[in-house]
Amino acid sequence: MSSTLRDAGWIDRLPTDRLIGEYSVWSADLVRLADEMARIDAHADILHVDVADGHFAPAFLFFPDLVAGLRKVSRKPIHVHLMVADAVVLSQIEQFAEAGADLISLHVENASVAEAALDRLDALGIPAGMVLRVETPVAEVAPYLPRLSFLTLLGTAIGVKGQGLNEAAGDRLREAKALIAAANAPRRIVLAADGGIREHTVPLLREAGAETVVLGSLAFNAPDLAARTAWLHGL
Repeated sequence: MSSTLRDAGWIDRLPTDRLIGEYSVWSADLVRLADEMARIDAHADILHVDVADGHFAPAFLFFPDLVAGLRKVSRKPIHVHLMVADAVVLSQIEQFAEAGADLISLHVENASVAEAALDRLDALGIPAGMVLRVETPVAEVAPYLPRLSFLTLLGTAIGVKGQGLNEAAGDRLREAKALIAAANAPRRIVLAADGGIREHTVPLLREAGAETVVLGSLAFNAPDLAARTAWLHGL
């Protein structure tokens, strides 16, 4: 298991005075993955790995061996976002935990297995997150909040790159922030925004309560990554 995983307090030590930089591996040059991880090392706080089975989301992404490979070339925490059918959620948790994930998020729409999944993550000692599709009412996550360390709201349709931010994204983040405040959870819950992350949308998402945004091309295609990081931290 990863060195970060054995350090259960890593989420509590994430910055609170600036946006957390969560870098989506989906936007890296996968042919030069080790080089890409070295390039972003000074700038990323978290690595974000999307996993999709072609059923729950219209894509095929990524597999446990990739996470195991990332673990060899980076000491950054790895956040695995499962976009998979209920029938395979538990087995995927096991496989990605073994590969070295430091945080695993399932979807609130995986309702039939959600409690069992959270139980399994507890048993494995891995922080749990949940993600909501853009069309799912934010209130559906409320019963799970005391068990979570991350809550991610999608701002675009699931599993498709290049879409514009849904106009309800800001209001949904504000609603989620209020739910987190009311939950009286026993641990920190980081509020994340994923999808539609552009230079003109990040300030809006930050103002609405996002503590981290999942950066894809905005980071990996930046002409000056240090300047991009300074801009992000200054919001």
